[in-house]
Amino acid sequence: MPLTAGIVGLPNVGKSTLFNAITNSQVEAANYPFATIDPNVGVVEVHDPRVDKLVEIFKPKRTIYTTFEFTDIAGLVRGASKGEGLGNKFLANIRETDAICEVVRCFKNSDITHVEGSIDPIRDVETINIELVFADLDTVDKRIGKIEKKAQTGDKDSKIELEILQRIKETLEQEKPIRTMDFTKEEMVIVRQFNFLTIKPLIYVANMGEEDITNPEGNEYYVALKNYADKEGSQVVPISAQIESELAGLEPEDRAVFMEDLGLEVSGLDQLIHAAYALLGLKTFFTVGSDEVRAWTFKDGMTAPEMAGIIHTDFQKGFIKAETYSYDDLMTYGSEQACHEAGKVRQEGKSYVGQDGDIMFFKFNR
Repeated sequence: MPLTAGIVGLPNVGKSTLFNAITNSQVEAANYPFATIDPNVGVVEVHDPRVDKLVEIFKPKRTIYTTFEFTDIAGLVRGASKGEGLGNKFLANIRETDAICEVVRCFKNSDITHVEGSIDPIRDVETINIELVFADLDTVDKRIGKIEKKAQTGDKDSKIELEILQRIKETLEQEKPIRTMDFTKEEMVIVRQFNFLTIKPLIYVANMGEEDITNPEGNEYYVALKNYADKEGSQVVPISAQIESELAGLEPEDRAVFMEDLGLEVSGLDQLIHAAYALLGLKTFFTVGSDEVRAWTFKDGMTAPEMAGIIHTDFQKGFIKAETYSYDDLMTYGSEQACHEAGKVRQEGKSYVGQDGDIMFFKFNR
């Protein structure tokens, strides 16, 4: 499922350092604006301890974790919506993402310049957010200009679209993102066609120094960002991009020792990946056996045939039923056979809505 989160932020806040750590790749991370010119895409594994438990039980020849895609996007500056810096390129690239991870600088370092000359996470957040609002407002104004006369003639579809756009315009003029608005399913069909920037779900990533990461609440910048995010209903993930970059280059054993020395139970990257995964309403089901244990990503609300289609389109077309049991039941009873004997294995039909942690075997007509 090719869903992607765009990593955005002002220049020199740690975006590319974070991206390097996420993908264990070497994107240029230089100390000057626009070091990242073109978007870089990296696919990362979603570390899921359930997969490891399934491997212990089924001892497969092959293990495949589910994945998530991140895109590192060129740094934005004030005036991007009017083409400043690499503004037009930035806005075009971010339109192609499904969610936004906004990296905010919450550390002091005199060796790393700040494009605004000082550290102020709220100012930085508002700089980016207002540019996204302005870009959406420009989209709305242009569309209203095209359909207003047609709506005045009584054209039903144009009247409905105009009413929605006028509501959106009022919200944007109050410098509020579109994601704070409520729409019906029918209205969302119209809204989605514009690929608005401020309707995309958002996570703030507080990039902190090593000395602060085990106690984020002791960092004044993080606290300010957290309070800001709470008011708009957004999440903040504390990360030290530098630490994560160092962790990414270690072997698993050394990584575990390093994390223990730092007092970290879960890496910031794993927190971010899981937060982005949840933000997009993604869940996981498993297929298991002696040949392979595999995690699959599916969208919340998908039916069994749609989940089968993720594996192969033929599975969805010829779907008969899905033999299903839960990961939790497997952990309780210890084996697939024991789940059968306890009556925990179900035969689910076309209307079944998948649940996170389902273990499934699909039966279909070839």
